[in-house]
Amino acid sequence: MKSQTSLYEISSLTSVMRIRDSKTSAVLKIQSRVLKTMTDILLAKGFQWVLPVILAKSTDPLWPDPGYSIEDRIEVEIYGTRVKTMQSMIVHKRILVSLGPEKIFILSPNIRIESRKRMTTGKHLYEFTQLDLEVAYAKMKDMFTLFEELVKESIEDVRREMHPELELLSRDLRIPTVPFKVYKRAELEKEYGEDWEEEISNISKDPVWVTDIPRQFYDFQDFETGEWRNYDLILPEGYGEVLSGAEREYEYEKILKKLERDGLRRDDYKLLLDLAEKKLLKPSAGAGIGVERFIRYICGLKHIGEVQPFPRIPGLVPEL
Repeated sequence: MKSQTSLYEISSLTSVMRIRDSKTSAVLKIQSRVLKTMTDILLAKGFQWVLPVILAKSTDPLWPDPGYSIEDRIEVEIYGTRVKTMQSMIVHKRILVSLGPEKIFILSPNIRIESRKRMTTGKHLYEFTQLDLEVAYAKMKDMFTLFEELVKESIEDVRREMHPELELLSRDLRIPTVPFKVYKRAELEKEYGEDWEEEISNISKDPVWVTDIPRQFYDFQDFETGEWRNYDLILPEGYGEVLSGAEREYEYEKILKKLERDGLRRDDYKLLLDLAEKKLLKPSAGAGIGVERFIRYICGLKHIGEVQPFPRIPGLVPEL
């Protein structure tokens, strides 16, 4: 179980002197190895590697996600038009797999100005990177199989090739058993209450899937049963959620109804709506795994700021 980090420990994380530490070097070597393993697997499976978008008129609203805690949204004006910094490339992924390559991945920087109350959780940043992917016509089970392979293969590779680094970090890394267990959110809430994520993370030995989480308009929802075809991946040992994904909405009337229900502006998603109305928006499924959160788990670190050479911890602005 991961305890919260003290303010004293957090202040030490922001020092650039950390960059010289052998521990920081070990973390970055492991991160490089994990990213190579994962991207090699995806390229071998025929995925196209897409470069990220940083500024756009459309981005993930992050609402009404139950984990929402955004303190501020950054908008700037360029060429006379207001644009937002990217919170997630979900809208762009949906459009790209509908009109272009049907299997894509991105190392996507996200800017989410989290509440400064999350400074000490150990798992929140206001700038982070997702390994984000999308596959046309894929289903939830396809994503489970793919990410289980990515997670297990990368852990096996680190254990096999990174002995000195793991020893330096005092990390006894367990290779998970696949397939991962799958739980429904309602079942966990009934057993553990509103802190179900923390509880299931603390008691699990391997990562677990949690499905059917009320969330944003683009996640597929069966209007007859109310069930959401979406999923989070929860890491064991108290490390918590590392991945969110879903099958996607593609029918115009459903998307429109959910936008109105959530109080979102149609104009922010005009191209997505236009494609859906013309029946050009393909069904798809995808997910984004938080790179820093996953590396924190692999390295057994107390605070996610230890993964970044220049930590972006909520409430703190470093010199660089």
